[in-house]
Amino acid sequence: MKIFQREQRSLFGEILDWMLTPLLVIWPASLALTWLIAQNISGKPFDRALQYNVQALAQLVTVQNNRAQLNLPQSAREILHADDSDQIYYQVTGPRGELLSGENDFPPLVDDDRPSEGEVRLRDGKMRGADVRIAYTWINVSLNPHTSTSALVLVQVAETLEKRSTLVGEITKGVMLPQFAMLPLSVLLIWLALARGIRPLNELEQRIRARKPDDLSPLDDHAVPQEVAPLVASVNDLLTRLQDSIATQKRFLADAAHQLKTPLAGLRMQADLAQREGSSADELKQSLKQIGRSSVRATHTVNQLLALARAESGGNMIVKAPCDLARLTMQVVQDWVPRALERKIDLGYEGAQPGSAGVVLHGNAVLLTELVANLIDNAMLYTPSSAERQGVVTARIKAEPDGLGLVLEVEDNGPGIAESERELVFQPFYRALGTNTDGSGLGLAIVQEIARQHDASVSLVDANPGANPLGLRIRLRFASALAAPTAAAIG
Repeated sequence: MKIFQREQRSLFGEILDWMLTPLLVIWPASLALTWLIAQNISGKPFDRALQYNVQALAQLVTVQNNRAQLNLPQSAREILHADDSDQIYYQVTGPRGELLSGENDFPPLVDDDRPSEGEVRLRDGKMRGADVRIAYTWINVSLNPHTSTSALVLVQVAETLEKRSTLVGEITKGVMLPQFAMLPLSVLLIWLALARGIRPLNELEQRIRARKPDDLSPLDDHAVPQEVAPLVASVNDLLTRLQDSIATQKRFLADAAHQLKTPLAGLRMQADLAQREGSSADELKQSLKQIGRSSVRATHTVNQLLALARAESGGNMIVKAPCDLARLTMQVVQDWVPRALERKIDLGYEGAQPGSAGVVLHGNAVLLTELVANLIDNAMLYTPSSAERQGVVTARIKAEPDGLGLVLEVEDNGPGIAESERELVFQPFYRALGTNTDGSGLGLAIVQEIARQHDASVSLVDANPGANPLGLRIRLRFASALAAPTAAAIG
């Protein structure tokens, strides 16, 4: 659990963190790198001085009585020990390692670390508890010119590292102290730059807050940075869609009020007629009959409005499960048979049987039932039936091979819908011209919304092309079907 975790991240603080963190990490790394470079630079002049001292001592090695010896004047000895900061030691050893002059506690020389004659080399060591830098060389001296006898003499000079450390510190401080002084200034400049860079966002926020609640006009994207322009464009797109949605809701409410106004006005008029003095029993019965019809129409309109609202509010949050569309359609057809008998319409089902391959889809059973019911209701409502010509409505389920699709069709032998009106009939409260039915004009709008939520396409075609009447076939194709599950899985 993060104790200091904030619910909302600060863009300003996050950018500042990402800019200051590398700066604070690089500064110590720069300090270490500067120290290494300073150490390498400061050692070179002192190494050259040591090499010069070794060469100078080597020139003082002479031979007396067939023995090598160092003839070091007192003045030269004082010069070697004249340094106030560091201690300087020297050593001259003969061919057998015997000490000819100087200190006898020099770090031993590795056998294979022997330079060629006259070559000066450098090594690190430790003397009397202090780190030292040692320069050494081998020289060849002639012990007897007559017999050409010669010997190798080792000359070494060691120096402690105090001056080197002091110089390294001075170089490091000279480089890093100005950087350390500039670090707060860099932080301040970064802070001011971020504050200036994020100012357009604050101005955008103020402009949005200053808007009136009903102002849904697009935001001005010319005064914002290029990086924020896509966000403003997305907000503008959302505002446009919200404005369209509010306009649609207002239009829907106006249409709903208009649709409910007619049956309610009929109820009031028939009630007034029934209350007239001197009304006969037949007139009273007729008024009650009209009141009943108006109440049924008002109830049907309200139910359709609720169904449409339920379908539109479901969106992507509807709960889906395997549904046997053939079983569901047959059940809806059976439920509507009594109403079909009242209207003298031949209502039937044909096609795939429940449980067969390819009739199961992933959907919401309640919404799919509402969809089929609205298709059948719409077909029965606009299909006339008489003794001379009986109305026929057929629901049909067809499973495409290999589960590639599932088709639901509801067909009737009514007058059909003209091609010019087939796109309009899916709008709420729209009814085809020339119809004298009591429909609310919401059935196909509900069908289209539920079909959209199940990724199904809706099409209207003539059921009997070239015949009179043409009839209408409403065809819904669902993209894919599931493998047939067990009966328990689909309820």
